[in-house]
Amino acid sequence: MIDTNLEFTDKIGYLLFKKGIIDSEVLEKALAAKNSDKTKGKRNLAQILVQDFGFNHDAIFGEVALLYAFREVDLTVDSLTPELTASIKKIVTDAGDTVKALLMQSRVLPYKFDDRQQDKLLLMATDPTDRSIAKIALSLNTKKYEVLYVKKSVFDKVIDKIFPPENEFLKMYEEIPVEISAEQVDDKSLSEDELDAEINKSALVNIVEASLVEGTRKGVSDIHFVPVSHKRTDIRFRVDGLLQTWHAQDNTSPEALVAVVKDRSRGLDRFERERAQDGFIQREIDGHIIRFRVSVLPMVGTELRNKFESIVIRILDDRKVIKDLSKLGLTGYTRDSFEKSINAPQGMVILTGPTGSGKSTTLIAALYQVIDPTVNVLTVEDPVEYVIEGARQLKIGPKMNFEQAIRAILRHDPDIVLVGEMRDKETAEVAIKLANTGHLTFSTLHTNDAPSAVSRLYKMGIEPFLIAYAINIIVAQRLIRKVCQNCKKRITNVDPEIFKRLELDPEEWKQYELYEAVGCEVCNNTGYKGRLAIHEALYFTRGLRQIIVRSGDDVDEEQIRLQAKKDGSLNLRDSGLEKVKLGMTTFEEVISSTMEE
Repeated sequence: MIDTNLEFTDKIGYLLFKKGIIDSEVLEKALAAKNSDKTKGKRNLAQILVQDFGFNHDAIFGEVALLYAFREVDLTVDSLTPELTASIKKIVTDAGDTVKALLMQSRVLPYKFDDRQQDKLLLMATDPTDRSIAKIALSLNTKKYEVLYVKKSVFDKVIDKIFPPENEFLKMYEEIPVEISAEQVDDKSLSEDELDAEINKSALVNIVEASLVEGTRKGVSDIHFVPVSHKRTDIRFRVDGLLQTWHAQDNTSPEALVAVVKDRSRGLDRFERERAQDGFIQREIDGHIIRFRVSVLPMVGTELRNKFESIVIRILDDRKVIKDLSKLGLTGYTRDSFEKSINAPQGMVILTGPTGSGKSTTLIAALYQVIDPTVNVLTVEDPVEYVIEGARQLKIGPKMNFEQAIRAILRHDPDIVLVGEMRDKETAEVAIKLANTGHLTFSTLHTNDAPSAVSRLYKMGIEPFLIAYAINIIVAQRLIRKVCQNCKKRITNVDPEIFKRLELDPEEWKQYELYEAVGCEVCNNTGYKGRLAIHEALYFTRGLRQIIVRSGDDVDEEQIRLQAKKDGSLNLRDSGLEKVKLGMTTFEEVISSTMEE
């Protein structure tokens, strides 16, 4: 039974209970914890609910901030200017390591000095009721201060931006000199055991591990180890689709660095240098399990005595998995037809585009819309990149290859199937058969656009009738770079050549806010930060199916394009131009990422 005088005895509890955020049972238990001898007077009810009962921090303290009239900080990582970053960093650094540790522990940061009272410091805190804030303010040598509320989710991102966690491996690498040289590796008298001992005690282990940590924290998609000469290897990061050199390992044989990567990976043979190999690495970084897919390829070098190998490590961070369809950037006709297709009881949904265009991301997001306990969802991927909750993902190995797994699925009572890629006629035939026998089937195909996917299937030997009536939709996808929100510059006079090249009417575009890429510290002077997807949807309407069924010796792609446009579809270039209208990217990026029809 809830105390009728609760509003007077515990305002926080009363508010949360009245709003339905907590129920009477939780409230009674939290009040009992608050009044216990161990915690009495030390923690308020909001702190107990978050710490002991696992309630969402922002949901609870957002209400507390409203109750006690704490102003909320309007801040995001994108709005964190270099000047504000430098100011916060200076105040914290000047206060010393002890105060910095207290700030981090209490989740408090000096924000800025009040515009109206220059001697009043504004402090932002995830818990504005924390009793240690007064002590922190005193340590920062300020007599006047005001506490503002900031969401924990925002605070954590700000901390990562201003005070990124230290890369211990990078620090150790800088402290320990490299001991394994190209001359040592070339020395025929050096045994494999001795080489192994040298590699393990050298700084090479640290630079490899450092690259994994740094790549994960920077949001890198791939890490490349590229042999440049017998004494140098470049380590490059792919950021927003472009490669950037992160580190150059000089005075070291590429074989030694490759050996370290192989030793620290599963499924790779250090002594095999003549064939391609695939392996994986798993690490816990910043409290999250991160998997890395390792690809090794032998390559030709200018020095024939060296057996060079190139390594590419794909970072598989489950935190990047998108489960919400609205975050994929699908708009208008594309979104409507895509949602209609994935919610159909049967048929095939195909994503097409080059490697690294986000096809798997889109398919996984689509799967999450249709997965529930009433359906059997099976996936066949080689390799499996992300674990999909609620799906049974088949394991490809020496005793069951991709084609065998596809065929075995037919006998495993599936409702929804994800076929990672239709690589050949056999795979495509089984996938089409699944779609034609009452199953919703997802898959990918490597083609330049959606209409050419129809031609590709036709040339594989799939009958036009099966193509026309098995497929619900084909979506072509590309990733283009977003213009940096920190340094983008509005333009009023666009180069006439751009309009001419894109066949656009300059007068029509005067109504939109257009931007150009500039470059700053936030975007590493590229002018772009992050990427977004553009799409071309080929939804199989009655008119489109009839065109495909009537195909003779060849599929008329041009006729398919005209019908798709008539149905309301945009091609990839037009989809990109829609993003330009929204101020999300630039003309130059769209031109460089898409082709003319």
